Amino acid sequence: MKNNDEEMFPVVDEEGNITGAASRGECHNGSKLLHPVVHLHVFNSKGEIYLQKRPEWKDIQPDKWDTSVGGHIDLGESVEQALRREVQEEIGITGYTPEFITSYIFQSEREKELVFVYKTTYDGQILPDKEELADGRFWTVEEIKKNLGKEVYTPNFEGEIVRVKLFN
Repeated sequence: MKNNDEEMFPVVDEEGNITGAASRGECHNGSKLLHPVVHLHVFNSKGEIYLQKRPEWKDIQPDKWDTSVGGHIDLGESVEQALRREVQEEIGITGYTPEFITSYIFQSEREKELVFVYKTTYDGQILPDKEELADGRFWTVEEIKKNLGKEVYTPNFEGEIVRVKLFN
């Protein structure tokens, strides 16, 4: 599924209240329009974390390993609805219990996002969508730490694991 620059996102204030709407293209063109996204970190019972590899066609951070699930909240959608939709679309799982961790503002040169972060433990089958993701697998904490700062992961993921203290 290629990026759709015309897809509409809510524009929000720092508390998540909707103040307007803008297209994906407008939100990603350096305008710094604050728009909401969801992240889910999927751990298995061994403490490994599932990461997705972003496809080469993505407009932001292509070919990098990233959060288990990450996606934009669509206009008219709640945080919880977006989380369930993105999890289903990207890794095909249901029957999990998301635990809210925190929300924060992430800013890069191209965009500014209000990120709602969740985690879950899941040992069932994960079916990554081959159109949405290039790859996906579980990583040990040691493996992740060994590759930090080597441009293996998205800067957002690297910052988030520190910010939300994902690993002890």
